[in-house]
Amino acid sequence: MIENGTLKNGIMEGDKEHTNSSIDQLDPGKPASLTWQRKLDSKANIPSAFSLSLKEKIHLAPIGIRLWHHIREESAKGRGVIINPFTRRFVTSSHGIPLGGIGAGSIGRSYRGEFQRWQLFPKICEEKPVLANQFSVFVSRLNGEKYSTVLCPRSPEMLKEKEVSGIESWDWNLNGHNSTYHALFPRAWTVYEGEPDPELRIVCRQISPFIPHNYKESSFPVSVFTFSLYNSGKTAADVTLLFTWANSIGGLSEFSGHHSNSKMMMKDGVRGVLLHHKTANGLPPVTFAVAARETDEINVSECPCFVISGTSTCITAKDMWHEIKEHGSFDRLSSAETSVTSEPGSSIGAAVAASVTIPSEAVRTVTFSLAWDCPEVRFTSEKTYYRRYTKFYSIHGDAAANIAHDAILDHGKWESEIEAWQRPVLQDKSLPEWYPITLFNELYYLNSGGTVWTDGSPPLHSFASIGGNKFSLDRSSLGLKSVIDVSHKNDTATDILGRMTSTLEQLHTAVVSKSVFGTKLLQNGDENIGQFLYLEGIEYHMWNTYDVHFYSSFALVILFPKLELSVQRDYAAAVMMHDPSKMKLLHDGQWVSRKVLGAVPHDIGINDPWFEVNAYNLYNTDRWKDLNPKFVLQIYRDVVATGDKKFAQAVWPSVYVSMAYMDQFDKDGDGMIENEGFPDQTYDTWSVSGVSAYSGGLWVAALQAASAMARVVGDKGSEDYFWHKFQKAKAVYQKLWNGSYFNYDSSGQSSSSSIQADQLAGQWYARACGLLPIVDESKARSALEKIYHFNVLKMKDGRRGAVNGMLPNGKVDTSSMQSREIWSGVTYAVAATMIHENLIDMAFQTAGGIYEAAWSKEGLGYSFQTPEAWNTYDEYRSLVYMRPLAIWAMQWALTRPPQLSQQEITEMEADEISLLKHHAGFSRVASLLKLPIEETPKSILQAMAPKQPNSGLFVGLNKGHVVTKKELAPRPSDRKGKTSKRVHFVRNLIREVAGFAPYEKRITELLKVGKDKRALKVAKRKLGTHKRAKKKREEMSNVLRKMRAGGAGEKKK
Repeated sequence: MIENGTLKNGIMEGDKEHTNSSIDQLDPGKPASLTWQRKLDSKANIPSAFSLSLKEKIHLAPIGIRLWHHIREESAKGRGVIINPFTRRFVTSSHGIPLGGIGAGSIGRSYRGEFQRWQLFPKICEEKPVLANQFSVFVSRLNGEKYSTVLCPRSPEMLKEKEVSGIESWDWNLNGHNSTYHALFPRAWTVYEGEPDPELRIVCRQISPFIPHNYKESSFPVSVFTFSLYNSGKTAADVTLLFTWANSIGGLSEFSGHHSNSKMMMKDGVRGVLLHHKTANGLPPVTFAVAARETDEINVSECPCFVISGTSTCITAKDMWHEIKEHGSFDRLSSAETSVTSEPGSSIGAAVAASVTIPSEAVRTVTFSLAWDCPEVRFTSEKTYYRRYTKFYSIHGDAAANIAHDAILDHGKWESEIEAWQRPVLQDKSLPEWYPITLFNELYYLNSGGTVWTDGSPPLHSFASIGGNKFSLDRSSLGLKSVIDVSHKNDTATDILGRMTSTLEQLHTAVVSKSVFGTKLLQNGDENIGQFLYLEGIEYHMWNTYDVHFYSSFALVILFPKLELSVQRDYAAAVMMHDPSKMKLLHDGQWVSRKVLGAVPHDIGINDPWFEVNAYNLYNTDRWKDLNPKFVLQIYRDVVATGDKKFAQAVWPSVYVSMAYMDQFDKDGDGMIENEGFPDQTYDTWSVSGVSAYSGGLWVAALQAASAMARVVGDKGSEDYFWHKFQKAKAVYQKLWNGSYFNYDSSGQSSSSSIQADQLAGQWYARACGLLPIVDESKARSALEKIYHFNVLKMKDGRRGAVNGMLPNGKVDTSSMQSREIWSGVTYAVAATMIHENLIDMAFQTAGGIYEAAWSKEGLGYSFQTPEAWNTYDEYRSLVYMRPLAIWAMQWALTRPPQLSQQEITEMEADEISLLKHHAGFSRVASLLKLPIEETPKSILQAMAPKQPNSGLFVGLNKGHVVTKKELAPRPSDRKGKTSKRVHFVRNLIREVAGFAPYEKRITELLKVGKDKRALKVAKRKLGTHKRAKKKREEMSNVLRKMRAGGAGEKKK
């Protein structure tokens, strides 16, 4: 949050001069005061994947069969699916800080030194390391001592290499016993203590431009490696550092052929090699830049090409290594400026060497950079977007050299800003040591979570996808004089490309209007900082999964609030979008509309994000009970965090519509929504029925947030109305209280009394938004203490986090796969809730279980790949997951957002007439948003239909049907009571037009032949107390009089 321009969780906004002044004070060879550490030779536990119980296998078998068929069908179309459990992933436990900024692709790096987990394209993740990508060191002293080694312990994968000229011929002499890796995202330090030279200390500092509130450099695809060399020997040391890089994007891509390398020479002494990768399978090309800075003391030389495997005219990897080992540089190596293209089946690489002489008891610093340029983002829909960093560099794929150059010159400034951001947290002695380390390192996901950050422009299509649209590339028709870059004014190809781009933008304006681009909601003066995507997990391929973003979004709103608002604008646009196209559900095989008006989508899509939303197809998320409340709560929290009233005004209609949509799930008119007996919320294998602690609490909090939001935008009537509904729902919610905690749900089933770790999610967000608590403080503390003693401490003495469900007898709830799991992100959220309730020690002990399981040396090997869940057998589900970013909700809670004053609360009281008026309007909106009555909606084209002349029924936007003859037929129970078709028809009329669900049963009894007048009086009295608009009361009374008259006639007859 921002107060007087100061970020409570980081640096002062706009305080650039202050951070720049401390550049010279930073020692590049000194790690941060608190870091995550591993010896390079340490052997971490290899994560073990989860398995289903026999009961769960039987229950989920039909879904598995449908999923298998769905995967085959979509794969045949070249489309992706939400999850593919039938493929096996390469799993390791040696991950460290990844490379690059946000949204421009990611390259992982292990604490051992390997470059692995390649994510340069949407949804594609190549886990295995490319072993030729290494730093190496060569030391020579005047006394004849020589040392050489790759700065990475030998990998078992090396044993599989067979080519004599390959990298296995290099000197893999580092055992790593005296070398330590330090990580504090976005920086890492590897300290080589006397390896390989006992009198030479080498510190490699890795830094990427992840800088809070910086929307320029934070988008750059680059990392800088600064080597500090400390010579403690009595003689000078000649040291050469070597940076080798394969022309590969991970996997087997290096063998696809047609790749080439070339030398690069930049100003300021920056020089190196460019590796041009001609990507296969229709993916855009990538160019890498490997560079070092030459100074008076440092000599930089290049080997533009060497053969890693196969055949080529380039020097072999073995000979390249020998050249450096013998001469300390490539100065004697004759090589062309540009290499020939590689042959299919062969692999080539390049190398940059930096040589320096270090006097006795002296220090020298050598700086390298690695940049990659892949300006285009392509999805299977054939739409192409440009990445955010192209706003500051070229879109033509020729920016890698400039990015590498600028990073070498500017990384000191980045580090100053990162230091200033992290220092207050690192120096806070009230926090346990593990907390700041884990807080910052969990941010790895904003780089490695498949993130995409576009420049905010509309997508481009290929001309082949235009269809029958007529167009011309004539300059006069396009007004291109101001479009073409003057630096390319003599480049015909660039001129033509500019015309094509402009034409495509015009042709697809109509197409973009059908998207959920939140940029359409930008107000005058708002900056378009682009659009942001991140995956639910590297195994769960859905963009911006909203029920999970509810937890992880605290990281964005604290560190990059403009990106957070961009995500919320997209969802605000999506609420108002209706997509009648059909998709097949996996749980029952039914076909439903992809997204209906008023429903918050589960995600922004897979294959065509922003255009084809709601890729999730396990259940119909239009019937989920948590998405809409989560939308309202996040919107209000973001308004509180940013103070952006223009944003509030822009999204307010979506907030109102999303609340009206939920009205249909209040089955009995008591103000509280009810779950419908299936997993209709984020716990999507854990069924829930009736009023529930989780969804019900979110609904109560959302009503209060909607009222507060209305106050911000100046809608007094809605403010009062939602406040009134909040009070009603809050009273109903208390019925779940059993004396020590809130029951899982009100269904009365065996699992209804389960102690859910996440039962106070609504209370958590109410506190986080500065709203009034939805439950009494004493009840909240009692429930949290219950969760702590049962869900936390009974799980391996609190060393695993909070299990989702625990029975009152102290046994884990095994009613579903998810009830018996520990969710890392939920545990962080529970800890945040505890902080809000002043249970600070309990909070850190609870969250400490996640550190023990995921990040500690004795843990389960989840570092830098925190999974969604693990079970009681320490088996993980879904590594590298979004929800653990919820640790930033703890940091948010520690800032104590201000609570609404009592004066503001009392002003929310409203007169009854005003409430009735707003209820009438709200009900009309809600009635038009209703889904079909059927529990499973039918696949019917949705449209707004007029009132049917013979029925009096209004057909809602989301209904698409009227009452049929079959529906008018008496039910079995009606036949028993001799209720006529006409009576059943009127019952539908009552339900649909009057929203009279609370009294439907009573009126049905009244309609039966032979009932006395007393029943009629009771019904009329209930009608009066229901506080409906006068017109509706009169309509209902007329209906009842006709019924009574008809009933009496039937009786007399």
